[in-house]
Amino acid sequence: MITMLDERERQLIGSMEQTGRKFWLFIGFLSSIVLLGVAAFIHQLRTGLGVTGMRDYISWGVYITNFVFFIGISHAGTLISAILRVAGSRWKASITRIAEAITVIALMIGAPMVIIDMGHPERVLNVFLYGRLQSPILWDVLCVTTYLTGSILYLYVPMIPDLAILRDHWEKTGGWRHKLYKKLSLGWRGTENQKRLLERGIAIMAVLIIPIAASVHTVVSWIFGMTLRPGWHSTIFGPYFVVGAIFSGIASLMIAMVVFRKAFHLERYITQVQFKRLGYLFLVLNLLYIYFTFSEYLTAGYGHIEIENRLLDVLFRGQYAVHFWFMVVVGLIIPAFILAIPRTATVGGFFAASILVNFGMWLKRYVIVVPTMAVPFLPMQRLTEEFARYRPTWVEWSITAAAFAGFILLYTLFAKIFPIVSIWETREEAKMQRALEKASQGELILAEDFR
Repeated sequence: MITMLDERERQLIGSMEQTGRKFWLFIGFLSSIVLLGVAAFIHQLRTGLGVTGMRDYISWGVYITNFVFFIGISHAGTLISAILRVAGSRWKASITRIAEAITVIALMIGAPMVIIDMGHPERVLNVFLYGRLQSPILWDVLCVTTYLTGSILYLYVPMIPDLAILRDHWEKTGGWRHKLYKKLSLGWRGTENQKRLLERGIAIMAVLIIPIAASVHTVVSWIFGMTLRPGWHSTIFGPYFVVGAIFSGIASLMIAMVVFRKAFHLERYITQVQFKRLGYLFLVLNLLYIYFTFSEYLTAGYGHIEIENRLLDVLFRGQYAVHFWFMVVVGLIIPAFILAIPRTATVGGFFAASILVNFGMWLKRYVIVVPTMAVPFLPMQRLTEEFARYRPTWVEWSITAAAFAGFILLYTLFAKIFPIVSIWETREEAKMQRALEKASQGELILAEDFR
């Protein structure tokens, strides 16, 4: 049987129904940006990739940067949520769905970036028709597809009890919500057998999704690392990309937590405890990524290989120096100080650090992709270096803006259709907390305490 809702749970469902004028203006604003991006993409399809800043020598630009960035922040969801579930963290219930939704939506936005970059979208079929097992691109497509499928299941299955709660809540009023929740709840009634099967399924998926998530960004890194280009051909790229993905993923999760906590008044659910615990992990990954970055460029510069030195000169003192040093100082060092100093390690501090980190990590993906292709690789390219310069056009920036707006738009709509905080998991967590408090006071714990 589905138990009655308490005051906090009714407030959580009420936040799904509140759609005032500001909400629709916000949706309209995001939709207009998305439509601008669609118009730019149609213009690119009709005219060709010549409307972008990409040319023969620099065939990857902000599209591939966006792809790597969104695949990276997707690790905020299933990977972090799965680790918390496997570890049995008692404070996870309030943030797991926020994280899991980031994964699915980020993959939906990031994966099509490769198709946009191809110019002819129909050519993606060649990967399936003529793909070679030796190609990292084929394995990347397989990994991303598997990851997206697994992430959707991992988001949906733990949501079934909440869908049943919403089904019963809207039973009297009916409408599209009741029909939707009735179909998606799969006849859930909260029996002991259903709960046992649900918990077993979640546990199995949590274990399986961790290696799948790690493999996705590892394969993405191999697309670069297995190419004999300066700055790419590195054995450190696998763990470097995975750590960077989790790092930027936690930054995205922190931003979402702050926004939904403020917009939906979720202070009872998302407390200082969640921010502090994630903050420790955030700081560790920040320092670890600084270490990886230092190691990457130290080993490249120590060998004094001519082509590597040209790349380092472009990054440290040349045309991409502003991008590189802004990423290092603003995206890595300043957030590390914010997270490490107790006075600034507050909710506001975490939010500011997360904004800086995500901006810095986008720039990091940019300085990985573009400068390597801009450095002359063949002798003939040195004669036409001006042709190798890359300047993103309004088409690329419009599609990029549409990607970020589309991510926020889908996330906002998701939070209005489904509870952004798991009702049944926070309920179980509250029961466990009450039982622990009774045990600490020497009181007898009864079976009714868990019903």
